[in-house]
Amino acid sequence: MRLTHLSALAIQVVSLVAAAGPADRPVKVADPFAQLDDLAKVAYQRLEAEAKTQEGGNTCNWKNVKIRREWGALTKPERRKYIAAVKCLQSKPARYPASLVPGAKSRFDDFVAVHINQTQTIHYTGNFLGWHRYFTWLYEQALQVECGYTGTQPYWDWSKTAVTGLAASPIWDGSDTSMSGNGAFIPNQGEIVLGNIPGSNLPPIYLPAGTGGGCITSGPFVNMTVNMGPVSLALPGGATASNPDGPLAYNPRCLKRDLTDAINSAFSNATATLALLTQTSTVADFQMQMQGIPGTGNIGVHGGGHYSFGGDPGRDVFVSPGDPAFYLLHGNIDRTWWMWQMQDPAARVHSAAAVGGTVTFLNNPPSANATVEDWVDYEYAAGPARKLGELMSTVAGPFCYVYL
Repeated sequence: MRLTHLSALAIQVVSLVAAAGPADRPVKVADPFAQLDDLAKVAYQRLEAEAKTQEGGNTCNWKNVKIRREWGALTKPERRKYIAAVKCLQSKPARYPASLVPGAKSRFDDFVAVHINQTQTIHYTGNFLGWHRYFTWLYEQALQVECGYTGTQPYWDWSKTAVTGLAASPIWDGSDTSMSGNGAFIPNQGEIVLGNIPGSNLPPIYLPAGTGGGCITSGPFVNMTVNMGPVSLALPGGATASNPDGPLAYNPRCLKRDLTDAINSAFSNATATLALLTQTSTVADFQMQMQGIPGTGNIGVHGGGHYSFGGDPGRDVFVSPGDPAFYLLHGNIDRTWWMWQMQDPAARVHSAAAVGGTVTFLNNPPSANATVEDWVDYEYAAGPARKLGELMSTVAGPFCYVYL
């Protein structure tokens, strides 16, 4: 596989994107945006060397590799095509039998259901990154194969909205080419309280509510229905909600959002992303800091992303794929991991050290270490099952994509 031409082109494009940047970002000597751009260039420059280890059975090459881009880099027609594909997936019947998942009413819901079923073994575990990489790719494949989408899965660069504000972003502005905007404003909501892990004795984390809270009021998903959950939905005021009929029971309700710039700017900013990429040397440290180290008060860029748009189901780790914006968030989770991997592909992609951590949530109950030989599967949502080792490179195994 040869990606020389792609690498040269990509570096030029990244340079142009970097030059554009957020319009109002301050110019500093040690600009974290510039440093992130440099790391992206490093990732591209190392693609060819990384790809050579895959030569033989791999069919990915510079002529067929797909490029995932930030939502703001898409044209309006491209955004509309993606939105139409998501709505198409929401219109198709579920694959899960109603006897197993009565709340799954669409193919879109199939992905929510498998995430609900496996949440406690795919977060704060050694398979967190690989599981979600394949999950996001399978969703992308469903949009393409089942709904005729010809583009790729876009991502949300949270470091940009940490500067501009969420509502100013083409992702969240509520226009017809957005992922829909804020929820109806609910005053005096109270704080969101996190960290009530049984038996942990960890101090709670208090997060501010945002400028919405109710059903979304504009954009393509204004009439969308969330069908399952809640399972563990953090509510303003410190309460937690769950569906008494069970997490997979049918419980139709509107999609709610609560855009919260304070959370985005505090946890999912350029400086935090840069620290994650440059101050972690093992995947165990990388994924722990990404998700937030319990007891530190920091919810990481992953938690910061989820709670930045919040609402129902955004504040529910189990049901969070029920908001279509989930996949843009996890596109950037995957992109950030890819940038980290490409700093040292030999260790971070092609060795047993590419996977670290145990197979249970925060190792509770105590469990074996995850390995590249472990399998991930997605039940009725999609398939086939894969070994974690097959999911380490974005240009090998089932994958053939890179990021701009």
